[in-house]
Amino acid sequence: MQEDARYLKRKVTVDGLDVHPTERALVVHYEVEASILGEGGGHVVGERKEGQKIIRMKSLSPSTDVSALAKKVLEECKLIPAYRLHEVEQLLYYLQNRKSPSVEAKVEKKEKRTVKPKELTPFEGMELNEEACITRVDEYVELLYEDLPEKIRGSALILQLARNPDNLEELLRNETALGALARVLREDWKQSVDLATIIIYIFFCFSSFSQFHGVVSHYKIGALCMTVVEHELKRHDAWREELRKKNKACESAPENGSLRREQDKALRKYQGLLAKQEQLLRVSLYLLLNLAEDTRTEFKMRNKNIVGLLVKVLDRDDEELLVLVVSFLKKLSIFLENKNDMAEVDTVERLARLIPCEHEDLLNLTLRLLLNLSFDSGLRAKMVEAGLLPKLIALLVDENNQQVVLRILYHISIDDQFKGMFAYTDGIPQLMHMLYEHGEEIEPELISVCINLAANKKNAQIMCEGHGLKINMKRALKMKNSLLMKMIRNISQHDGPTKALFIDYVGDLAAEIRVDEEEEWVLECLGTLANLTIPDLDWELVLKEYNLVPYLKDRLKPGSAEDDLILEVVIMIGTVSIDDACAVMLAKSGIIPALIELLNAKQEDDEFVCQIVYVFYQMVFHQATRDVIIKDTQAPAYLIDLMHDKNSEIRKVCDNTLDIIAEYDEEWGRKIQSEKFRFHNNQWLEMVESRQADESEPYLYDNDNDRTDLFYSAALDGITPGDGSVSPDYFSDLQPQNGDSHHSGDTGDVFDQTSSSPGRPATAYGFRPDEHPFYQY
Repeated sequence: MQEDARYLKRKVTVDGLDVHPTERALVVHYEVEASILGEGGGHVVGERKEGQKIIRMKSLSPSTDVSALAKKVLEECKLIPAYRLHEVEQLLYYLQNRKSPSVEAKVEKKEKRTVKPKELTPFEGMELNEEACITRVDEYVELLYEDLPEKIRGSALILQLARNPDNLEELLRNETALGALARVLREDWKQSVDLATIIIYIFFCFSSFSQFHGVVSHYKIGALCMTVVEHELKRHDAWREELRKKNKACESAPENGSLRREQDKALRKYQGLLAKQEQLLRVSLYLLLNLAEDTRTEFKMRNKNIVGLLVKVLDRDDEELLVLVVSFLKKLSIFLENKNDMAEVDTVERLARLIPCEHEDLLNLTLRLLLNLSFDSGLRAKMVEAGLLPKLIALLVDENNQQVVLRILYHISIDDQFKGMFAYTDGIPQLMHMLYEHGEEIEPELISVCINLAANKKNAQIMCEGHGLKINMKRALKMKNSLLMKMIRNISQHDGPTKALFIDYVGDLAAEIRVDEEEEWVLECLGTLANLTIPDLDWELVLKEYNLVPYLKDRLKPGSAEDDLILEVVIMIGTVSIDDACAVMLAKSGIIPALIELLNAKQEDDEFVCQIVYVFYQMVFHQATRDVIIKDTQAPAYLIDLMHDKNSEIRKVCDNTLDIIAEYDEEWGRKIQSEKFRFHNNQWLEMVESRQADESEPYLYDNDNDRTDLFYSAALDGITPGDGSVSPDYFSDLQPQNGDSHHSGDTGDVFDQTSSSPGRPATAYGFRPDEHPFYQY
C-alpha cells in the first residue's frame, strides 16, 4: 500500500468564494484533481471532481469584528489561500449587513401573493349540445333577430367562440355581430336574465384584454352593466321583502298548511332567482373591474355610485361573487375619494362578518381591503366597534395572513384610545410569544405593534409578567436591537411595579452609553435610563462607575449628535439631578453653562427649552447647585425671559423655578416680581385702550375706583413722573391709598410698557390677580 501511494497525486484548487443565498455562511467552491502516476512520474490516468464547502457564521452579528473573523476563517479552513483574506472580509461584511434572506424571502412571498377572482366558466343554463364554428357567425347573428329562445341560443353560440381568445380578433372585425349583440342587450336585458348574462359574458371576454377595451366602451357596455347591477339589487330587495311577508304570515299562523306550502314555494323560487341573479352580477362586475384599469373610466363609475353598489353586494353568501366584489373594493380603496365613499356606508361592518371565513382567498382579500381602509382613523374606530380586534388577534396564528394582520393591528395600536383594549384580549401574550420565537431578525411589523402597545401601562404590565422583561432585555442587549430596546424604553416610562423591575438592569444599560456605540442604540438605552425615576436608585454611584458625566457634557454641545440624542441627554440630566450628590457633581463639571449654551442654540424648539428649564428646576432644590445657578450663571435671566412663553408647559416650569429662586435670593426676587408686575400692567393698559375705544362705556369702574381710573388715564395721556409736564403732587394724589395695591416697587414700573412677551399673564408673585384692584374687570 505504501508503494502504491507513491504513484497517487491529489491537487485541490479553489475556484471561487461566495455567500450562501439563504444562510449566514460562506460557500467555498473547489475542484479536486486526482492522478495516478506511472513509475517514471508520468501521468497515467486522472479524474476531476467539483465540490463545495459551507462555512456557517453562527457568531456573526452587527458588532462582530469582521477582520478578526476573516483571519479565523482562514486559520480553520485550509482550502482558502491566505492571499484571499481581503475577499473573505468583503463577503463577511456583506453578510453582516444583509437582512436575513429567509425572512426576506418569506415576507416577499407573502407580499407578492396576489389573489384574483376565478376565471369565469359557462354558467348553468348556457350549455348547448352543438359546437359553434367561427365560419358560421353570420348564422348566429341572424338568430339574434328571432324570438327570445333563438336569441339566447344565438348569443350562447357566439359566447362559445368568444371564450377562445384566438377568435376575438375575428369577431372584432364583424361589426354587425357586435352591434347586434349590443342592441339586443340594451333592448331585452330586463326580459331574460340568461340572455343578459350571456351577452355581457361575450363582452367580458373582450374586456379581459386591454387592447379591446375601446370596443367595449364604444358600445357603452360598461354604463349598461352599471344600470343592470343597480336594477338587480333593487329586484333583490323586492324579493326579500316578499319573502319576509310570507315568513311573517306563516309565523302568525303556524298551523296553516297552505301558508306553509306557499312559504316553501316562495323560498325555492327566491333561491332559483338568486342563483341566476348572482351569475349576472358576477359577470357584470367582473367586466367593470376589467374596465376600471383606466382611471378615467373608474372615475365615471364612482360618479354612478359604484362603491355603494359593491358594498350592498357584500351581504351575499356566494363566495366567488364576494371574492370579486372585495377585489374590486380593494382596487378602488387606494384612491382617497373612493375610501371616503366607503366610510359613508357600512363597509367595515359588512366586511367584519367575513372574518374569519374558510375561503382562503376571500379572507386574504378582505384583510388587505381592511388594511387599506385602516389608514383612516375614523374607519379604524369602526373596526374596533365592529368587534374586529379579537378576530384579528385570533388570526395571528395563520401564517398566510400574519403579515397583513400585524399591519392592521399596528394601525389600530397607533390610537391611544385603542391601546388599552389589547389588554383584554389574548393579543399581548400572543405577540410576546411570536417575539420570543424570532431569531436575530425580528419582523418590523411585529416589533412596531409591540412598541406602540408598550406605551400603555396595563399592556406594559402584561408584557413584564413572568420573565418577560428579563427575556426581552437579555435579547436586546445581546443583539443590540434598537427597536426591541425602544419597546423596553416605553415599558420603563410607567410608574408602578414595572419600573422597579429595571433596577437590576441599570448597570447593563449604563455600560452601553459609550461614544463607540451607534447613536440609535445609545439613544434607546439612555432614554430607558432617563425614565427610571426610582427613589432608591443611587445615581451618583452609576455616574461615577460608568464615567457618564464627561459623555453627557460632551453631548450637550450643539451639533455633537442628532437632536434626539441630545434631548435624551438633557432628560437624563434632569432625572439624575433629583439626587443631591448628582446635582452637585454635574454643577461642578460645568454642565450648567453647557445647558445655557444649548438653550441659546435651541430656543425655537419648545421640547428642548422645556426640558432644559426642568433641569434648572431640579437643581434649584439643592443648596449647592442653587447657589451656582443664582450666583455664577445667567440662568435666572433666561428663565425671566421665558416666563411669558407661548408654551404653557414652559411657563409652568419657569414659574415654579422662579418662585424658588425668589424665595432664596432677595435681589432676584425683586427682579422677578418687577417683571411680573410689568407684564400685568402691560396687559392692563392694552385692556384699557380697547375699552376706551368703545364710546358706550366712558367709565370702566364705578366711583369707588376713580383713583385707579385717573392713575391709568394719566399714563394713557402720556403723563409720566418727572417729565415736567405736571406737578409731582399730581401723581402723589393719584397713588393707590389705604392698601389698595400690594405693589412695593417704583411707580415707574406701572408705566413701563417695554415687556410684550406673548402668552398668558403669569400669576404675580405674592398675590393672586383676582385679589388686586387692578384686576377687577
